[in-house]
Amino acid sequence: MGAVVLAAEAAVRKTHSLILEDRKRLSLSGVKDVAGFSEQSVTLLTELGELCVKGSDLHIGSFSQETGELSLDGVVDSLVYSESRQTEGGFFARLFR
Repeated sequence: MGAVVLAAEAAVRKTHSLILEDRKRLSLSGVKDVAGFSEQSVTLLTELGELCVKGSDLHIGSFSQETGELSLDGVVDSLVYSESRQTEGGFFARLFR
């Protein structure tokens, strides 16, 4: 029964979207985790890769790991996506692939 619920949750969380309002409020869905944050930068792991939000006076208003929804307040200067940097086994495991 538990596996069915986990499979259903995984199917629901496949989408990722964001809404930026007046460069001051950012609402996101499909966020898996917060990798790092400061007042100048917030790094998020999303369903579509890593997202780095840069700006000033950035604050995470709310984040639900269950629903994948996050809200961010502050002045947003840039949004940059990159591939997820998931490392498996460290440097030597990557070296001998």
